[in-house]
Amino acid sequence: MSGVVLVSGPPGCGKTSWILSRLQEHRGPRAYRRLDGVDPEGRPLALDGGLDQAFLHDQIPDLRELAGATHDPAADGEGLLALIELPLFGPEIPQTLAPGLRPDRHLHFGRDSELPRQDTLVFGALDSWSLDLATEVWDPASLNSFWFELVNGAYGDVYRAKALVNLPDGRGFLFNWMVSCSGTQFLPLQSVAPPHGRPMRLSRLVVQGKGLDTVGLQSTIADCLLSDAVLELQQAPRRPRGEPLPATS
Repeated sequence: MSGVVLVSGPPGCGKTSWILSRLQEHRGPRAYRRLDGVDPEGRPLALDGGLDQAFLHDQIPDLRELAGATHDPAADGEGLLALIELPLFGPEIPQTLAPGLRPDRHLHFGRDSELPRQDTLVFGALDSWSLDLATEVWDPASLNSFWFELVNGAYGDVYRAKALVNLPDGRGFLFNWMVSCSGTQFLPLQSVAPPHGRPMRLSRLVVQGKGLDTVGLQSTIADCLLSDAVLELQQAPRRPRGEPLPATS
């Protein structure tokens, strides 16, 4: 596969996972861009705050960003594979979503046979909620408990949940859950943050569903995050002996 390909489908159908697999298989230059979608009622759909982009760049460090209307794919060299991800319930593309981008092909989950179909659900518009967790670090046990509660309906009727999370040992994970799947994907980031205070990389939770208890979500999450003092206690043993403490503001 090569060229500029638009990949669309509803939330949770497997767009990002399929895109990652195709990009990893490709031996030439690779580019990616995620567009914001809209639901049938015209509301923003699945705004992820850069979560997919950050995960794909972690997995493929030389991944290029496909620019906007003035971008010329030919400038990236022969054999370019540029994949454009678009959250979309139906296969028809509103012209306002991709001004200036002219894909060579359009693949839509639930319509095209070369895309998997098992995770393509048919449902109407969903409520969407996200929380910026930049620099935050989770207590691992509390994170596991929270995620179990989240996907089992403690905070509303959740159809889709995705998050980039930081752990105190410097590791990061992409949590990926869909109501049609039997469990959560826990995908490790390649990069590991050094034990010097709070990690400086994107971290975010995105949830889609019905009747979401956003107040309860925020309250529980706040109880799951590590304070500066507790984070320092967990990071200090991981620093080489004699290394100075991180500077505080």
